[in-house]
Amino acid sequence: MEKCSLLLTAPPLVVLLVTALNPGDADPQRLPSNLTASAALKTAEAAAGAHPTAGGRAEEKKEEHLDCPPLGLESLRVDDSQIRASSSQRSGLGPQRGRLNIQSGIQDGDLYDGAWCAQFKDRQQWLEVDAVHPTLFTGVILQGRNSIWSWDWVETYKVQLSNDSVGWQTCMNGTTETIFKGNRDPETPVLGLLPTPTVARFIRINPQSWFSNGSICLRAEVLGCGLQDPADRSEHDPLSKDDLDFRHHSYMEMRKLMKSVREECPNITRIYTIGRSYMGLKLYVMEFSDNPGKHELGEPEFRYVAGMHGNEALGRELLLNLMQFLCKEYLKGNQRVVRLVTETRIHLLPSMNPDGYEAAYEKGSELAGWADGRYNFEGIDLNHNFPDLNNILWDAQEKAADASKVPNHYIPIPEYYTREDATVAPETRAVISWMQDIPFVLGANLHGGELVVTYPFDCTRDWAPQENTPTADDTFFRWLASVYASTHLVLSNPDRRVCHYEDFQSHNNIINGGAWHTVPGSMNDFSYLHTNCLELTVELSCDKFPHASELPAEWENNKESLLVYLEQVHRGIKGVVRDKVSRQGIADAIIKVDGHAHDIRSAADGDFWRLLNPGEYKVVVWAKGYFPSMRRCRVGMEPRPTICDFTLTEIPAQRLKEIHAKGGRVPQDHQLRVRALRLRKLRASTKAINRRREKQQLQPRGGSMKN
Repeated sequence: MEKCSLLLTAPPLVVLLVTALNPGDADPQRLPSNLTASAALKTAEAAAGAHPTAGGRAEEKKEEHLDCPPLGLESLRVDDSQIRASSSQRSGLGPQRGRLNIQSGIQDGDLYDGAWCAQFKDRQQWLEVDAVHPTLFTGVILQGRNSIWSWDWVETYKVQLSNDSVGWQTCMNGTTETIFKGNRDPETPVLGLLPTPTVARFIRINPQSWFSNGSICLRAEVLGCGLQDPADRSEHDPLSKDDLDFRHHSYMEMRKLMKSVREECPNITRIYTIGRSYMGLKLYVMEFSDNPGKHELGEPEFRYVAGMHGNEALGRELLLNLMQFLCKEYLKGNQRVVRLVTETRIHLLPSMNPDGYEAAYEKGSELAGWADGRYNFEGIDLNHNFPDLNNILWDAQEKAADASKVPNHYIPIPEYYTREDATVAPETRAVISWMQDIPFVLGANLHGGELVVTYPFDCTRDWAPQENTPTADDTFFRWLASVYASTHLVLSNPDRRVCHYEDFQSHNNIINGGAWHTVPGSMNDFSYLHTNCLELTVELSCDKFPHASELPAEWENNKESLLVYLEQVHRGIKGVVRDKVSRQGIADAIIKVDGHAHDIRSAADGDFWRLLNPGEYKVVVWAKGYFPSMRRCRVGMEPRPTICDFTLTEIPAQRLKEIHAKGGRVPQDHQLRVRALRLRKLRASTKAINRRREKQQLQPRGGSMKN
């Protein structure tokens, strides 16, 4: 029985999911003398490793099958020059756009549309991928066209294979050509596994039927294991020299890994939780410090947050990698890591939206699509769920006779947001409370699906869809963004390809959030206006949920960036605000930098950190009941902060009486009181909601026990 007879075929494998119609058994074909069937399988298995077919869940050992990773259409590992097509409607719908999960712009008709679309509607159309080297092809993942205006997808297709792109063989089902099931909508990825994994160099997707009111359009990924050439030593080199656990971790596996890091480095780590998801999964944080669990006077607090969108899984794995790396390198005596751990209190939250991640993880990296798992269990986008303090500030400034007198920091949460019926996710509530408990100085929010670093403001004025909306700290934010982008191995590559439709290289791979697209209620803007913490968003990779085989390379792409960005927390000025007589620290003192319309406050012990670019600054410190104090502080080019302490003199009681007697006014800190009151209300409503949810979760169990 002939099946792809021009090709090298491996013996049939047991698979878990086949979307081909009535797949038949396949007979192994003859292999070249230098590559036996067992050798082909052995090299393929080495390439596949323990990675699942769709990059997510690892299967039970008893289910023996071959898990081949994607070639890399989505991740851009496959170059545009490796993709050809029979025809195209136009260049913006050319073969280079036939990549899984590629996104189109708002405008149809440009160079960056959302699929490959054939010019003709017939069964002779095809999309071809050149794997460059002999590859054991195991499957195809198909998706329709991403477009606001058009509905196009392929419903059934054939797969053809070749060694030279001239002679082609169609994959067979017994004596008939195999017809694979395609899509029924534009966005859901559908996996089709070859009845017989087959070795070849070229693969074609040949559409047979398509949506009746649409065109032949598709996005695709190809699954295959590269066959290693024993003479090519480079193929055996590991993608990363760091001995880390490179795979996607479920919630339970993440907990286990964090526990193992804690056990390996008990003196510098601590695991704690900041709350629970809607489904009751704990939001775990790993802390690194030479004195875990305690804020040390003068030592800045730093945070990385990942997994706000559950399907953007790379950030989660990078933070798990970072935990392992910091622990191992500290034990080795790596002086850079030792300095970071001893001089900084580092907090790593790998999964802010664990419910969303579990939904995406269940489907796997290539099958989760663009949005599955993005939102929390309630369907809330957590990056639009924080209080919109931007418009509160801007409205107050517009109404004020003197906008400079309007408080520009520590803006209270609005009253409506504290109610029990407010649409506020439990994950958002947990992070807001976390921000109050720890005096964070710097952070980053790790996302995926693009390659760019964005900085506040994310929300635009007057609800403009796109508008550059800088903060008072715009120059320092741009520095921070440049630090990450310039050290990222892919972002810093001038020859890299555009992910979807926007060329951020024209912006040096950094952009103001509002200039990209407006995001009211973002965590970054809230952090800036409600706390002392400056925070960026890092879009880590074109692929939101890279296959596990991509993780070592992604770690290398981001490792230096993660470390050097963390080190920026030690720039600017820092000091302690003390009472002149008692020498005790003064909490909540206001630190004003002349020329910067954004103030910060001292922490509970009186210490503060003001991130600034090199220069000389006039700094004024004030606290309720004290005379203000001013001094000049110079920030140098060195990557360390300038010490700038302040001592405040308390206003005598007699002096206060005299001021009141003359009708004078003593500055009051009303905003601080309102801020604290609203936070107490938010925490009270959170407790009430949690108690009610726990009762609801227990009721079905109680009922089932009675029955």
